[in-house]
Amino acid sequence: MSDQGAIGGARLAADILGVFKTLDQPGRKAFFDLLVKDFSPNPDDVGRAADAYRLDPSPAHLRDLQEVVEPPRQELFRRLNMAPEGTRELIEIRRQVLNELDANPHFEPIAADLGHLLASWFNSGFLTLERIDWKSSALVLEKLIAYEAVHQIHGWTDLRRRLEADRRCYAFFHSALPGEPLIFIEVALTRGMSERIPPLIDPEAPITDPELADSAIFYSITNCQQGLRGVRFGSSLIKQVVEDLKQSLPRIRLYATLSPIPGFRKWLDQQAGHEDIQAMLAQPAEVDRWPEPLRQQLLNLCASYLVNAKRAHEPLDSVARFHLKNGARLEQINWMADPSARGVKQSVGLMANYVYELGQLQRNHELYERSGEVASSRKVERLARQAIRN
Repeated sequence: MSDQGAIGGARLAADILGVFKTLDQPGRKAFFDLLVKDFSPNPDDVGRAADAYRLDPSPAHLRDLQEVVEPPRQELFRRLNMAPEGTRELIEIRRQVLNELDANPHFEPIAADLGHLLASWFNSGFLTLERIDWKSSALVLEKLIAYEAVHQIHGWTDLRRRLEADRRCYAFFHSALPGEPLIFIEVALTRGMSERIPPLIDPEAPITDPELADSAIFYSITNCQQGLRGVRFGSSLIKQVVEDLKQSLPRIRLYATLSPIPGFRKWLDQQAGHEDIQAMLAQPAEVDRWPEPLRQQLLNLCASYLVNAKRAHEPLDSVARFHLKNGARLEQINWMADPSARGVKQSVGLMANYVYELGQLQRNHELYERSGEVASSRKVERLARQAIRN
């Protein structure tokens, strides 16, 4: 590829990607093995350049060190990106690499290098925010149905209700992937903070006047491209959506989520000393008829899970990590908010509200990044303390 001009290089890149698409699983593994073995930095060159920079930290030695540290496969990926649809194909390659990591952990540098490049190419400055409504292209609407990962969309009637006047849907797009949403968010315009998901996703729910709403409830956010996993879009998406809603609906005062708690049930199953709760969990059909003391005990435990259960200095729960990193505040935990089979299996039906208070986002974000502090309401903190006492 180094001997080709721009036109020849693009043609050769297309040929290489075309051959890659024909490979079976062993062929793809051999290719990935080659990228690790022959397209990684040379340790001897890195050592010599590092020694030279350590002895004389000049700009020239720093430049030499940067050149030898960068894996040659990154330059290969840049050149493959010259092909028509090259970006789309590289995203697909990264998706395949990510799927292979459990069996082949030595592929991690490939995923990291592609992730590094894609994070630059898909910087928020290159993304376009678009509101999706019933007049959007059928191609985009079909993709919403296919990609929705939080609350399944059951066909066109269901989708149309989610795009009515008292609902909003926004997505990020990139010029390299025309017609392909990268990530989208669904919003319900309500009176007050929503505590249950069924009214928000019921296709038969009555349509209300959006001008009377005082709250915007983010109830679903879906990353559409598996190959872009780890490339952060969500924080920028939520903040841009808030700004758009502030302009179009100035009566909105509360911006909050109604979020799943996907790791709670797994964590709960690992806790000792809660035999009464475990006995009730063995009867999932009875979960909406728990006695009040057990309900309170479960809410306490969930608050403790979200506030105190950590992985290193971050919360165990993936959704909590996402919103808290964005600067949101854990506001409330809701009983039987998601009575679906999936909701009961994940979190015994509990869901959480995270509030996006614009004046506090930066402060909360900095405290979280500095010390892992979980910004939470007094109500949630009280529940968490009660769990510890018990």
